[in-house]
Amino acid sequence: MFTTKGLINIDEALQLTSTQSIDNHKLYGNSGLATLLGMLGLNKQFVRAEGSYLWDSEGNRYLDFLAGYGALSLGHNHPRVLQTLQKVETLPNILQVSLGTMAGALARNLALITPGDLQRSFFGNSGAEAVEGALKLARAATGKAKIIHTENSFHGKTLGALSVTGREKYQKPFLPLLPETEQVPFGDTEALEKSLQSRDVAAFIVEPIQGEGGINVPPNGYLAEARRLCSKYGALLILDEIQTGFGRTGKMFACEHEGITPDVMCLAKTLGGGVAPIGAFITTDEVWQKAFGGIQKCTLHTSTFGGNTRACAAGIAAIQVIVEEKLAEAAAEKGTYLLDKLAALKEKYGVIKEVRGKGLFIGLEFNEPTSGVLKKLSLGAVNALSKEYLAALVAGELASKHRVITAYTLNNPNVIRLEPPLGVSYEDIDYALYAFDEVLGRFKSFIGAALASAGTMARSLLGRKKK
Repeated sequence: MFTTKGLINIDEALQLTSTQSIDNHKLYGNSGLATLLGMLGLNKQFVRAEGSYLWDSEGNRYLDFLAGYGALSLGHNHPRVLQTLQKVETLPNILQVSLGTMAGALARNLALITPGDLQRSFFGNSGAEAVEGALKLARAATGKAKIIHTENSFHGKTLGALSVTGREKYQKPFLPLLPETEQVPFGDTEALEKSLQSRDVAAFIVEPIQGEGGINVPPNGYLAEARRLCSKYGALLILDEIQTGFGRTGKMFACEHEGITPDVMCLAKTLGGGVAPIGAFITTDEVWQKAFGGIQKCTLHTSTFGGNTRACAAGIAAIQVIVEEKLAEAAAEKGTYLLDKLAALKEKYGVIKEVRGKGLFIGLEFNEPTSGVLKKLSLGAVNALSKEYLAALVAGELASKHRVITAYTLNNPNVIRLEPPLGVSYEDIDYALYAFDEVLGRFKSFIGAALASAGTMARSLLGRKKK
């Protein structure tokens, strides 16, 4: 018979040291991730968060320029979101035999702020789940199976979302994935039209700006032409606005830069206000009715926790904050300032290959060191590892030396992403720029030391494996 002996209660969990917490992850969680974060100096124990800042267990303050991969557009623990959750704490949170009041209100609000005739929402728990639902919706509504996606895309790591994610590294261990998916180059409307001409395509799914691909901005007019082509050939256009939505690019939604409306839009991250997991897809009444309309089809796609009271209340509060605090407008202004300053750093330092983005959705790509340099620095032991985590090494240096938190993009490890909370101050932007300037000024020396250290660790690990 089980007892509570040995179990950690919440009060004890709050008292765990950094070492104890890391040990728990190494023994009972993802040990490889714990090792990687340790190698990069990013295995801190953070014990407090507010706005654009984090504090570790040693009392050090960090500036968060990652913001939960864009999920914290409102910053950490926004007081209005937390207050909203207090207002619904006595309501039933999950009640499948009734229609949730908060879910209905949030669905209405989304219909009002999204472009065009997008009207009907389905709520899940994450961006990947929103993508899964959108793919199912497209197949059910059109009666077709094929899904087109783009090279270097990222739509999630569940099986369906992974099938339309454009990086082999994440797909290969799980083959075979969903059948009848096809990949085209991002930004190439000629290739898209060629794939659509068969008229057997259910949907084309695309990010308005590729996030994990390296913050890749498509050519002007790309989305508008994709909209026209999908309409011409009878395919639905699914826009993945999971990272770009809710003000991140300087508009409420990135598709508004080209004035278009998709048939389906996937949402998550910021929608939870930084405190609740929630994802959604929203579509037109016409598409919804074809897929899930009526009593016979209304339960074809469901989610136990989707539309729960607290997550939807957080979504209601998040939208209010974004609109009332004019965070989209703030992202546009501050993004222009940051892009201009980073462009100046590019001219100053040859290690920067390109700076790109919109609003506060910015990527800084590094020139990849030559294989000869990597081989010399690591004595050949971690050549591939060094190339894979180049930007992560830079992120580690920013965190350890200047306490600025950033991260690399998953599909392009030579790109550091800058996604601070949309309310970040100009003072904090200037500090982050100072930190980048200082790190880039000694790029060669710290990269050499980092790769040599990584080489020593890798050789040690390889040695242990051989024994």
